[in-house]
Amino acid sequence: MAVKSKPEPRSGCPVSIALEKFGDRWSLLIIRDLMVRGYKTFKQFQESGEGIATNILAARLQKLEAAEIVTRESDATDARKINYRLTEKGIDLAPVLLELLLWSAKHEKTGAPCELMAQMAQNREAILAETWRRWQQRDPTPLLPKFGTTATHSAPNSNRSKR
Repeated sequence: MAVKSKPEPRSGCPVSIALEKFGDRWSLLIIRDLMVRGYKTFKQFQESGEGIATNILAARLQKLEAAEIVTRESDATDARKINYRLTEKGIDLAPVLLELLLWSAKHEKTGAPCELMAQMAQNREAILAETWRRWQQRDPTPLLPKFGTTATHSAPNSNRSKR
């Protein structure tokens, strides 16, 4: 099998390079599911409720693995079964994912409970520490519940000054 060379980045901008690695909707949702929902199998990702097609899911998992954000491991109880796990590079995305979550809950209508989002915003360091603990200990307990599909959270007006 021919080894593919890594494509050159479009630019040297760190944001552009990051987006090339994980900047599409599906990749970020897979990272979310690994990080905060405790998912680890192809089937769990497929049944997450997001509606990802199997070919897209397989392609994104391969892309994340090639970017060394995700790794594949054989299941301890069944060597034929593959589990996915964030690498250290992948878990380092926890602050990014947390800030995306909080930003969206603040500025958009979401299914996230206001109280939970307020607690998370006030306890960022504790949330990140718990995320890291779960990753290190391979604890699959979900950090966040599934949010409803109905927007129940109205984005409050921000405290920023008007420009």
